[in-house]
Amino acid sequence: MTVSIATVLLEASQVLRKAGVPEARREAGSLLSHVIQRDRTFLISHAEDLLNERDFESFREVVKRRASGEPLQYISGRQDFYGREFLVSPAVLIPRPETELLVESALSVMNDDSRLCDVGTGSGCIAITLLCERPNARATALDISEPALKIARQNAEGLGVSDRLEFVRSDCFESLTEDDEAFDMIVSNPPYVSADVIPGLQPEVKDHEPMVALSPGTDGLSIIRRLLAEAPRFLRKDGFMLLEIGYDQGEAIRELVDVQTWELIDIKPDLQGIPRIVLFQKK
Repeated sequence: MTVSIATVLLEASQVLRKAGVPEARREAGSLLSHVIQRDRTFLISHAEDLLNERDFESFREVVKRRASGEPLQYISGRQDFYGREFLVSPAVLIPRPETELLVESALSVMNDDSRLCDVGTGSGCIAITLLCERPNARATALDISEPALKIARQNAEGLGVSDRLEFVRSDCFESLTEDDEAFDMIVSNPPYVSADVIPGLQPEVKDHEPMVALSPGTDGLSIIRRLLAEAPRFLRKDGFMLLEIGYDQGEAIRELVDVQTWELIDIKPDLQGIPRIVLFQKK
């Protein structure tokens, strides 16, 4: 069976729209671009070209996966972040625009030769981006998940920073020793979704993304509490720690701060005005 690009896109859009997928036409185009390894401009300029049987069947399969709720990024295995393409898999959270604000905030206070630690690195998008933007910086990336670290290593290699980035399997700081050189900065997008919010998350998130990276359970603050308590041992005096937090956690964070240890510099809002990035400095 051979059909045109225009026809399969129309049919796929209808399937995705019926399944409740937002921006169904755009998603269909992204899926077809992935299958035939061509950009969206090609799809427009070659709308009447016929798909071969193999590509047609592959496209039908990925449309079925997307209609069932599987995220586009896990199907394609890629996601853009801060102007770069990162490999992703179900072992890691899909990088989001909100986390780019964490990167921007870190860049505003780090030096060109800073030594930083990324706790719960996932795909490595935070640490790798910071190293790409600061070519003399060095980093240690921690994650409890070996499959996540495998993805992060591939991203570091692909983006040319693997010589400046050490990966360590660790539950927060457990695998580090206080004899190690102190970091200038600690960054983290920790699990922060509270347990009672999980049932209301989009199916793409709660059914497909790694729960260990989404939620620590209870009120969503347990990992943040650990970071506030444990990070000072590994951070130099006057060093910074930046965390991404949940939409309703700003006031709770203020109450958690030990004012003998930390100065709360700022809680920055995201583009929707929601408190999102917390900047601390060690006293």
